[in-house]
Amino acid sequence: MSTAVCVDVGSTYTKACLVDLEAGRLLGRSEVPTTAGSDVLTGLDAAVRALDPAAPLYVCSSAGGGLRLAVLGYEALVTAEAGHRVGLSAGAQVVHVAAGPMDGAAVAALRSARPDVILLVGGTDGGDGEVLLHNARRLAASRLRVPVVVAGNAEVRELAAAALTERRVPVSVAGNVLPRIGVLDPGPARSAIRQVFLRHVIGGKRLSRGPRFASLVRSATPDAVLAAVELLADATGAGVLVVDVGGATTDVYSALVPDAESESGPRRDVAGTMWRSRTVEGDLGVGVGAGGVVAAAGAERLGAPDISGGRPFDVVTDRRLAAVAATVGLRRHARGHSVGPGSPRIGGRDLREVRLVVGSGGVLRHGGGAEVLAAVLGDTAGGWAAPTTARQKIDSDCVLAAAGLLAAEHPRAAAGLLDAL
Repeated sequence: MSTAVCVDVGSTYTKACLVDLEAGRLLGRSEVPTTAGSDVLTGLDAAVRALDPAAPLYVCSSAGGGLRLAVLGYEALVTAEAGHRVGLSAGAQVVHVAAGPMDGAAVAALRSARPDVILLVGGTDGGDGEVLLHNARRLAASRLRVPVVVAGNAEVRELAAAALTERRVPVSVAGNVLPRIGVLDPGPARSAIRQVFLRHVIGGKRLSRGPRFASLVRSATPDAVLAAVELLADATGAGVLVVDVGGATTDVYSALVPDAESESGPRRDVAGTMWRSRTVEGDLGVGVGAGGVVAAAGAERLGAPDISGGRPFDVVTDRRLAAVAATVGLRRHARGHSVGPGSPRIGGRDLREVRLVVGSGGVLRHGGGAEVLAAVLGDTAGGWAAPTTARQKIDSDCVLAAAGLLAAEHPRAAAGLLDAL
């Protein structure tokens, strides 16, 4: 029998799945606290030993806060917005978005956001190249030595990369995220961001004393989960929605069926349509993010649980926190966001045609899934339209990340895991 162990090293728990690669079947799973305070390999190795230490390893990680990404573009509503959407789909928490030529104040704002990676975009192919070059030179002249992915106008991106390289800024070059107005091409930039995450971010977070952990990690956990969501959507031919409530963040993923009118008709989005998308809410969680849930509940006029007694919360409080986090996360995902005060919301998602809703996260796996999904799908006051006829599933065995890790090399095994959801 050919097997593999798939491990998701989270901020709180490390989850491992033993998978039969031939049958696409889950053979066993283990879960241990993540040992980020000492060395994450301690927890990872313990989870693997409980299953099969001789099997090949497939590892993803969101420990240490995951991937923090800043986006610098040309126009707020076009290339900067396109870069924002690509960054979210790459498994990143987008912590800063700016548009136009950078000045000293813009560099200071970028530095204060503490990004792990900068995505530098601007101009369609053959369009304006001055802003991209200006921003590259401004970054090069700053003392901010954060890895940069250049994914803008094809005519000047090599010049932009050279300006950064001359100042010893780590640079990767990728295809334009928006080669033409309305045409979003996320693949090359997503791949480049993934490689930067593996080369620079995992090791830089000092989660382990040696190089072994960095050599094991294949992707950020959200990137792996999005791959699984895409596989689910392709297999079912229908829209899929996943909400994952963690201790620190709430992640929402959606994969929708392309609509011809939105692709080329009058409703076409100038920043391109992201049919497979993810948003991360860094202020919503049932652990360290509980305070953010209470604050968001007030802003959204939702009832908030009393957490004044502090951790650990009782089961009722945990489930209520998860329900509010999921509801607010879905509202933000579906409504989109504003690029500035008074600006209309953009980047929203029409989720009415979603046919499968999957809940994930510890509270949902341990008995709170039905309550959380009922709150989400029963939300009628949040400015978005919920799916009208959708099946509901809970990722009780944590197979989403495992399926995403296996999707490229073992697609049949990945599909088998998802069939068993």
